[in-house]
Amino acid sequence: MLDYFINAFATLFVTIDPVGLAPMFLAVTAGMNRADRRRVAVRATLIAAAILLVFYASGQTVLNVLGISVTAFRVSGGILLFLIAIEMIFGKRQERKAETAEKAVESSDAHHGTINELAIFPLAIPLISGPAAISAIILLSGEAPDTLAYAGLGGVIAVILASCLGAFLLADRIERLLGDTAQLVITRLLGVLLAALSVQFVADGVLAFIGSQGG
Repeated sequence: MLDYFINAFATLFVTIDPVGLAPMFLAVTAGMNRADRRRVAVRATLIAAAILLVFYASGQTVLNVLGISVTAFRVSGGILLFLIAIEMIFGKRQERKAETAEKAVESSDAHHGTINELAIFPLAIPLISGPAAISAIILLSGEAPDTLAYAGLGGVIAVILASCLGAFLLADRIERLLGDTAQLVITRLLGVLLAALSVQFVADGVLAFIGSQGG
């Protein structure tokens, strides 16, 4: 069970990347005072938590309704996470997130965007609760060995979301502390880790499929 929790934490932490979200938060909230930034950070985290909670609680039901087996989702989810890992290793993911943040800033400037709008897009969706994070949660909830592990996954999700909130509130300090070079190195290292985890997901899914066919 400890291995499951470590795997779940590593997968979600690398996929959501709370530290990497700090500069995106600064870009989106540029020109805001500290109080407004705090409100955006809290609302974005709560909205993302609600979205991820829905898929945590009903991910298996969604798969059943669509007629998708956990084995199939394990393979497809692993492939998706592997593509995310490639983006991280080659520096493309951060560029894409930066473009999303920049577009949101331009949009908010043109339409006098409110705190709620910025909290929803792009912070809650897709920077925190994006397709990769949702896929990872459905994947991990389907792999939970028992009820206790499943409940523990909820705790892991809460810790990751708390990390996002902390990263938002300390965004300016994190950016100054790490610098561009350190952020690039960390992102690439986390990308390698996510690549290995995603390959493991695919391998487990293929082996489970072969085993079910053999049975």
